[in-house]
Amino acid sequence: MTAPTLTRLNAADADFRPQLAQLLAFNDATDSAVGNAVSEILAAVKQRGDAAVMEYTARFDRLNAPDMAALELTQADLHAAIEKLPLRLEQALRQAAQRVRQYHERQRQESWTYTEADGTVLGQQVTPLDRVGLYVPGGKAAYPSSVLMNAIPAKVAGVQELIMVVPTPDGVRNDMVLAAAAIAGVDRVFTIGGAQAVAALAYGTASIPQVDKIVGPGNAYVAEAKRRVFGIVGIDMIAGPSEILVICDGQTDPDWIAMDLFSQAEHDELAQSILISPDAAFLDAVQTSVNKLLPTLPRQEVIAASIGNRGGLILCKDLAEAAEIANAIAPEHLELSVADPTAMLPLIRHAGAIFMGRNTCEALGDYCAGPNHVLPTSRTARFSSPLGVYDFQKRSSLIHVSDAGAQTLGEIAAALAYGEGLQAHGRSAEFRMGR
Repeated sequence: MTAPTLTRLNAADADFRPQLAQLLAFNDATDSAVGNAVSEILAAVKQRGDAAVMEYTARFDRLNAPDMAALELTQADLHAAIEKLPLRLEQALRQAAQRVRQYHERQRQESWTYTEADGTVLGQQVTPLDRVGLYVPGGKAAYPSSVLMNAIPAKVAGVQELIMVVPTPDGVRNDMVLAAAAIAGVDRVFTIGGAQAVAALAYGTASIPQVDKIVGPGNAYVAEAKRRVFGIVGIDMIAGPSEILVICDGQTDPDWIAMDLFSQAEHDELAQSILISPDAAFLDAVQTSVNKLLPTLPRQEVIAASIGNRGGLILCKDLAEAAEIANAIAPEHLELSVADPTAMLPLIRHAGAIFMGRNTCEALGDYCAGPNHVLPTSRTARFSSPLGVYDFQKRSSLIHVSDAGAQTLGEIAAALAYGEGLQAHGRSAEFRMGR
């Protein structure tokens, strides 16, 4: 296969910003057919529960079940999947799980209080969610790493029950996914998928209890279903195609950089891979590496479509300008493949995850470095963060007013309440003041 030429941009050009905007443009509008289908499925599951779930599972996954019990896997099923794995894969899953757990244990938020001079106590109580639903893709895509990244933070947070849904078209189960569920401590697993699985988790059925939050990636139908049930339950995010942005000073092996760009491009034809460098000759060298290495990869057609349509090579003045451009892009994954990445770090404001140094390829973050690989896409890193333990905890404010505090705070509250025309608020505070 002939490798496509990546789009070349020069930050010095007068029309660079419009050109960059065009390169980044992505239409995430939901197809009306998808929206209509999801609306129908959500309504059916809400009204008819298990019966609708089984009907859609038979229709879309060709999996006919006499009842919902036949669609639930036991803990024995999950642990049996571990036994089926080659030892090397089992060890890799356990090692990755351990690293992910160690990292996320540092994120756990604790409750706190402080006492004011008059004895009033203020604070915050942190509690885990009771029940969480985890969607895991099935069929062509099988991502045991996503099971670890979603399930382990939930368990570290203290979530009491974690329910995983994973479609098994034609009854074919993925042992790595099920093994990951066992290792991560998933409590229940149902072999259902699509919008019907999201609906079952969001509304609850006779067999599947309603959850408080739904996390995990899925196709367009799953994403639209999550969007529509938000508010009834929480969701993690609506994720777009994967992205990688590499800033390089021109001193890294161009083959390494080309393969890093491929590592995200192979996910999806809509994925985006961009390199920024102040060295024009290095950009040429990376294009040469792209041409050389692409034919060696099994997913070369997907990669070619991705980098041909959405890939880019950007020439900048210096690394400071590269950081400025990176902040405008706000990428999901940002590699700082430079001599001193620590010095660049203060310049970076918007990125889902930052991979520092020449040895830190993004793939390590996907699987086993420790930080979460569920990251904000489509420029949402400007205002959102990686999935973490904090996504499975909630905070309640604590207010315990003393006798003296009731006098001081009552004066303030009553004045403001009457100013807003809310007399009952004011009188409520004044009652505690003895008025």
